[in-house]
Amino acid sequence: MKTINPFKNLQLLAILFSVITIIGCSNDDDVAPEEENEVEVFTDVTLVFTNTADVNDVVTASAQDPDGTGIQELQILDAITLAADTEYTLTYEILNALDPADIEDIGSEILEEDNEHQFFFSFTENVFANPTGNGNIDAAADPINYNDADENGNPVGLSSTWTTSSTASSGASFTVRLQHQPDVKTATSGSNDGDTDFALTFALNIE
Repeated sequence: MKTINPFKNLQLLAILFSVITIIGCSNDDDVAPEEENEVEVFTDVTLVFTNTADVNDVVTASAQDPDGTGIQELQILDAITLAADTEYTLTYEILNALDPADIEDIGSEILEEDNEHQFFFSFTENVFANPTGNGNIDAAADPINYNDADENGNPVGLSSTWTTSSTASSGASFTVRLQHQPDVKTATSGSNDGDTDFALTFALNIE
């Protein structure tokens, strides 16, 4: 009768386990790590309205988030007060100032990636003579006077033009929303496409 050697079987099992382990490790090494999308940090956003007839007439309104990626959100610091029947150019100062020794100009990054970003707006109806309506957050085709476009000819919104109504008003609102739209921005993409970098609603007064 043939005698079975249990130690030989254990040796074979150990060799088989080693081979499986080596193959598994090799496959893990072959898998490339997933690329992480860089998260933009916004600590300071300032809206800059410049009177097109007088460049020294500048109105600013700011929002600030002192803890960046922490639990706080951007907090509105100012109301917007514009003169009646006046044309303004709206631009921005957008910063990541978490490190005071290394302040990042996020506005320039948005410009470099303009084919992935678009500003959308909503506002109280009749506060502007041009554009009319209530903005394009609810419908992307609604009129906004964009002064810039990306390489595909689609609007960006780092610069836009606004003419206030001739009628004074108070207690109105003005919302600016920045959408990050990599691979989804088109001529018809809207404010719900992509991810929202920030959405800020300011009180607006026309005097």
